[in-house]
Amino acid sequence: MDRLKILVVDDESRMRKLVKDFLTKSSYDVLEAEDGSRALDIFYEQNDIALVILDVMMPNMDGWQVCKEIRAYSKVPIIMLTARADERDELQGFELGVDEYISKPFSPKILVARVEAILRRTSQFSSDGVLEADGIVLDKTAHIVTVDGKQVELSYKEFELLSYFMENQGIALSREKILNSVWNYDYFGDARTIDTHVKKLRSKMGEKGDLIKTIWGMGYKFEVNG
Repeated sequence: MDRLKILVVDDESRMRKLVKDFLTKSSYDVLEAEDGSRALDIFYEQNDIALVILDVMMPNMDGWQVCKEIRAYSKVPIIMLTARADERDELQGFELGVDEYISKPFSPKILVARVEAILRRTSQFSSDGVLEADGIVLDKTAHIVTVDGKQVELSYKEFELLSYFMENQGIALSREKILNSVWNYDYFGDARTIDTHVKKLRSKMGEKGDLIKTIWGMGYKFEVNG
């Protein structure tokens, strides 16, 4: 498989180097831009960029402007980096079509995990819509799940929940985030709904149900051991 290209846009060279080093170790090709206008030049020159990591606060052209320009042209996944943990910024980002929003300072390992999750979700890794992990095969197109070769009957929401867990492998997910992503923002239930569905999902998956780890006081994480 060809190495996927990621464009990292930040006016701080130290931050670009940090992000680039971690992404390169994870077998990505990394392109760098020190400001918004240079980022757009590179983006239009290269027609195969798989994901953009974009700093909000930059001179000349800020991250929001770059995001608007890219979104007018492409649905490429965008991760926004910001020093301000401001809810209004976050909402503005999602309105502009940002896929993920990470506040500085952040762990580079977490950033890489988010990158991988988004690329799985946008089917850059799996163009046939099939997710696999430790003997679990989930076929989104056919809506079939098998565990060690045996088909498992899941309800629609259980299927969506398992799909979300597998797409975000190794990432701690709060109950609120799961509710928003699997049940959507218009759902006015509570976190116990998730706990009930996770309990049923685990029991149907047998021993593989243990891959869905409980994070006390927060939510869940799907994690393959080893």
